[in-house]
Amino acid sequence: MTHATATRGANALRDSPRDTTTPSRPAPGREQPRLRAAPPVPVAAPRAPFVALVLVMVVAGVVGILVLNTKINENAFQLTNLEAQQVTLDQQEQQLNQQLADRESPNNLAAEALKLGLVPAGTPAFIRLPDGRVLGVPQPATSAPSITSQADTPSAAPSGQ
Repeated sequence: MTHATATRGANALRDSPRDTTTPSRPAPGREQPRLRAAPPVPVAAPRAPFVALVLVMVVAGVVGILVLNTKINENAFQLTNLEAQQVTLDQQEQQLNQQLADRESPNNLAAEALKLGLVPAGTPAFIRLPDGRVLGVPQPATSAPSITSQADTPSAAPSGQ
C-alpha cells in the first residue's frame, strides 16, 4: 500500500504494515533523544494600544468619580436649603393654625356675629322626622341688632351708580 492510498477511504483507519527491517529499539551506544514539548512561539502583541486602553479607563474612572462626588455635594447643598425652607414653612403653618383656632373660638365667633348684626336666638324647637312632631315652642329673637352691624353702615348700602 502506498502512502496516498493509506490515508483515503476505508484504508485510512487500518493499521499500516510496519517496516520490520528497522529495529524498534535503538542500537546499543546510540540513544534516541528525549521528546519534549517545544516552547510556545512568542507572540509579539503591540503594547501601545493596551497601555492606551488602560490609561483611558483609569482617566475615565477618575473623571467619573469626580463628577459623582460633585453631584453628591451639590445635592447636599440643595437638601440643606430645602430643609431650612421646610422649617420655615412648618413655623408658618403653626402660626396659621393658631390664628384659625383663635378665630374659631366661641367668644370670637360671638363677637363677629354681633358685628354682622346677628342676635342670639331664643329657645330652639326641634322637629322629629319620623312622625313630624314639633318638640318645644319656637320663639323669635328678641334682641335689637348691634350698632356695629353692616346694615347700619353706609358702606353696606348698595350704590346706585
